[in-house]
Amino acid sequence: MNLRLLIGTMMLTALTAHAQVASINENFESFNTGAGSPLPQNGWTSVLAGQRMYPDASNGNKYLQAYTFFTPNVPFYAITPQIIAPTGNQTLSFKVALTTGSGGSGSIQAGLVSSNTDMATFTPISGVVAVSSTTAQTLTYSVPASSSQYIAFKFIGNVAHAAILIDDVSFTTSTFLGVSDLSGSKNVVRFAFNTDHTALHFVTSKDPRRIQIYSAAGQKVSEGKLSDKIYDISTLQTGVYYIIIETAEGQTVKSKFIKK
Repeated sequence: MNLRLLIGTMMLTALTAHAQVASINENFESFNTGAGSPLPQNGWTSVLAGQRMYPDASNGNKYLQAYTFFTPNVPFYAITPQIIAPTGNQTLSFKVALTTGSGGSGSIQAGLVSSNTDMATFTPISGVVAVSSTTAQTLTYSVPASSSQYIAFKFIGNVAHAAILIDDVSFTTSTFLGVSDLSGSKNVVRFAFNTDHTALHFVTSKDPRRIQIYSAAGQKVSEGKLSDKIYDISTLQTGVYYIIIETAEGQTVKSKFIKK
């Protein structure tokens, strides 16, 4: 009986340790802090090259600190717990800043990896963002559909003892924030991409009056009219977008597309 219970407990522990999560909402308040408490903690891991990665605290707030120590200009990574493979309708948001007393500045880049130990699989979902201030900035990105099941944060410090923090990491299903009141339409407005995903081609008897496009975070990123039933999206980055179409009859149609 005791042996069976022990085996059952061990199996449950193993399953729990490897459970995939559908969302992340991490403020690091439950982590142990200080250089003596490095990752892994609470499913978060790190890949280092002589640097240090550990939760720290200041003014009563905990955060995850990436510290170059004596190895600047070399990438090192913090990796989230395993997530359910992104489907293209999720958003990643987090705060980033220099830690007070940092010896220099650096950069951060978010990406997806297929393994929490092999950073050769790192696929960026954002550009490289310079971090040069202790004032936190919030970064938000659309997460593309992928078979990779980990989010990785790639840090680079430009000098020894540069320290960069991240906090309030959120990975969640996108909600549309741009327009809340939409009138229904019985008309179907069809559109398709051109071959290089730089334009939308509309199939309508009459050109819509106006097009509005919003990011997954709810920010308007484009607005205008069609040109010969074509709408240019060449300036949009890869990600999920919501489109609001005002038809020639004055009705409003909402749809969604993924820019590749």
